[in-house]
Amino acid sequence: MSINEALVSIVMPAYNCEKYVVEAINSILAQTYRNWELLVLDDGSKDNTLRIIEDFSQNDSRIKALPNGKNMGVSATRNRGIELASGEWIAFLDSDDMWEPEKLEKQFEIVDKEAAEFLFTGSSYINEEGEPYKGIFKVPEKITYKKLRNQNVISCSSVLVKRKYFEHIKMEKDKMHEDYAVWLRILKIGVTAFGVNEPLLIYRISRNSKSGNKIKTIKMTYKVFRFVGINPIGSAYFMMRHVIASVGKYKRIFE
Repeated sequence: MSINEALVSIVMPAYNCEKYVVEAINSILAQTYRNWELLVLDDGSKDNTLRIIEDFSQNDSRIKALPNGKNMGVSATRNRGIELASGEWIAFLDSDDMWEPEKLEKQFEIVDKEAAEFLFTGSSYINEEGEPYKGIFKVPEKITYKKLRNQNVISCSSVLVKRKYFEHIKMEKDKMHEDYAVWLRILKIGVTAFGVNEPLLIYRISRNSKSGNKIKTIKMTYKVFRFVGINPIGSAYFMMRHVIASVGKYKRIFE
C-alpha cells in the first residue's frame, strides 16, 4: 500500500458540543486527502450532539457514531477510539476545532519526504463565536524529546501519528495535560516529530477549556513532567520554561 492510500482513523471525543461539532465534521469532509474514517465518540452528551453525529453517519459510511454509554472522560474516550480504529494512522480532532482542507494532504507530503511517523501543524485561533484572532502559532520543522520539554508546540488536534505507538502508550489522567504526556513518552523513545509550519489547525479558545485557567494549567504541566519521570526540581524548571513560553505565545495570538 502506498502512503497516499493509507487509512487515517480520526478520533473525535464529543461532549455537549452541538454548537460546534457540525463545523468540525464538515472540515474533515472537506479534506483533500480522502482515505479516512471518523470515529466520533459521544461521551454521554445531554444535548443534541449524538443525534447530529448519527445524522452524519447515515449520510457517509466513513463516519461512525460511537456512544460511550456513560461519561468516561477525554483520555478514556480517546483510548477507546484508538482501540476501535482500523487505520494505520491516528489523527485527533476535538469537536470544537477545525482543519484546513489540505491538512492531511500536506502532512502526508512530509511522510513521503522524511519517512515521518509523527507529525503536527501550526495553528490559527478563533474565539467561542468563531471570530478569528490575528496571531498564529508557528511550529518548528522538527521537535525532539529534549526540545519538547521546554514548550509543548504540539496541539492535539493537529497530530497525525502511526497507530503502533499507542500499543503500549495510552492517554491517562484527565487532571493533567494527558496529550502532552503522550507526546513526551513517544519522543522519549527516540522518535522525532515533524511540523508543518502552516496554520492548518483552527483552534477554538474556550473559557471552559483546560488552558483557560492559567494557574490550573501551570499545575497540570508540572504533573506531566512528574508523570513522565522527571524529578521535582527538573519538573519545576521545565514548568517555568513553559510559563515564559506561554506568555509569549498568547501575546502573539491576541495582539
